[in-house]
Amino acid sequence: MAERALVLDANILIRATMGRRVRQLLERYATTVDFLAPDSAFLEAEEHLAELCAKFDVSLNVVRAVYEGVSKIVQELPAAVYGEQRAAAHARIARVDPEDWPVIACALALECPIWTEDRDFFGAGVPTWTTDRVELYLAHTMPQKSEGTPPSGA
Repeated sequence: MAERALVLDANILIRATMGRRVRQLLERYATTVDFLAPDSAFLEAEEHLAELCAKFDVSLNVVRAVYEGVSKIVQELPAAVYGEQRAAAHARIARVDPEDWPVIACALALECPIWTEDRDFFGAGVPTWTTDRVELYLAHTMPQKSEGTPPSGA
């Protein structure tokens, strides 16, 4: 496992598939950050992708190919990984959107933040990052270059 991890919700999986920016971030940081999502987020994303393809007259086959690439970067987590956190997660999100509990549960189980654009997660007691700010978190994992500074003890 990488030094850092992020739990993605369905809207980030969709953005990674339908857009460029999120996918570029995933590809750039895939070697230094573990990108994870509950199985339910993958199912939700798949449902919405078909609707979006029809709405925007985009080829479902092309979108599926991109989605498969995203699925190779983002690890799908089964309920066995996060299920024990169901009650705690449900207590944090139930009033807003009870269907989102698996994302919170993953973050709690793995002790890592969530990458989302869904405001329902804000205030749930788990750190959240939005796409416009997530690179601050991601870049913190990149090795730092020292220019002209000798190693300590040299």
